[in-house]
Amino acid sequence: MMHTISWWVLAGLIGGGLAGLPGALAGALLVAAGFEVVNRRRARRWLANPDLAHLPTVTRFWAEFLDRIRRLLRAKAGEVEAAERRLSAFLSALQQSPNGFVLLDAQGRIEWCNETAGSHFGIDLSRDQYQPITGLVRDPAFVAYFAAGNYQQETQVSGRGGSAALPQKLAVQLHVYGDGRLLLLSRDVTALAQAEAMRRDFVANVSHEIRTPLTVLTGFIETLQNLELDAAERERYLALMAGQAERMQTLVSDLLTLSRLEGSPTPGFNEWVDLPLLMHPVEDEARGLAQALAMQSGRPHELHFGPVPEVQLAGARSELRSAFSNLVGNALRYTPGGGRVDVEWSQLPDGRLEFSVTDTGPGIAAEHLPRLTERFYRVDQSRSRETGGTGLGLAIVKHVIQRHGGELRIASALGKGSRFSLVFPTNRVRAEPERV
Repeated sequence: MMHTISWWVLAGLIGGGLAGLPGALAGALLVAAGFEVVNRRRARRWLANPDLAHLPTVTRFWAEFLDRIRRLLRAKAGEVEAAERRLSAFLSALQQSPNGFVLLDAQGRIEWCNETAGSHFGIDLSRDQYQPITGLVRDPAFVAYFAAGNYQQETQVSGRGGSAALPQKLAVQLHVYGDGRLLLLSRDVTALAQAEAMRRDFVANVSHEIRTPLTVLTGFIETLQNLELDAAERERYLALMAGQAERMQTLVSDLLTLSRLEGSPTPGFNEWVDLPLLMHPVEDEARGLAQALAMQSGRPHELHFGPVPEVQLAGARSELRSAFSNLVGNALRYTPGGGRVDVEWSQLPDGRLEFSVTDTGPGIAAEHLPRLTERFYRVDQSRSRETGGTGLGLAIVKHVIQRHGGELRIASALGKGSRFSLVFPTNRVRAEPERV
């Protein structure tokens, strides 16, 4: 068949032996050559812009040839679509990551980043694509890290988030891949840095709090060992030693309480505590403390306990009693003799139950209020030690109320006293069942 002869063979026959062929054969060859040129032109045009749904009108040979190419192109197109789907799924997964990912070219220019990295470094791809990463992340630690070229370890830099009081800290590390490209990983370590700082402060504070009474005890013991003291002096020294030992014992007890609160499960709803019964020992303890303070100052406090609602609270009895006692005890210790402390219960308009302790003490300046529940934080160091405080009471109160799903509220102003209140959610309050 003539359509099976390639066009260059036809051209050779036409160019070399056309003159010696009969006229009919020469005409047939010319027609066949023309068809071949048309087929070639259509095939070339289709190959330049393949339409995988339709093939051009060509002879059988070209039709089979182009159909094979179409099948190959369809297979390749399917592979490309599958690869694009995988890439899209991969990039979507990176977008959901809490860590930042930035793809850099060999010159350190930004090619792509996920939203987390954008928030970490303030990158806007529509504006910053192909910009040098060091032009956006200008932290000296990162600039030096990037220039050094040794990316075996991560480094920490400042992020764009956080606040003046708690700036954001990022751990970043570069990884080389491909033909010199770089992958920049970032993760927010603000909470870890804060926890590490709190741990250091905690250890330092505990050491300081214990060292002071130990120093006093050591001095008294040396005095008792080396000096001949009369009975009155010996009794006075022993009383001071007992006071320092009690202070250390209180500190250890509060530390153990905090540790238990942080390590135990949240109180459930299987234990319901009768509020009137719970408040009896709290009031007795408060009145005993008020009497002791009155003997020291010579001016008794005016202590008032309001009526206790006949309800039950869902939670841990020991934790609740500790929180209530801490608030009342703090109010008595920090209110000068002759002042007033009111302990009240009230129901808020939304149904929640509030326990409040209001005093007429010296009050607290506004700048101290956000830090009052930090461990060992004291507004007045000397005053706190005089009253026997450990600096852990409000930290315990905060943990207790948070574990019970409530909130601690603090309102105070210098010279106007203070008000501390615990607000319990409605699901932890119920009426007392009728006693038979």
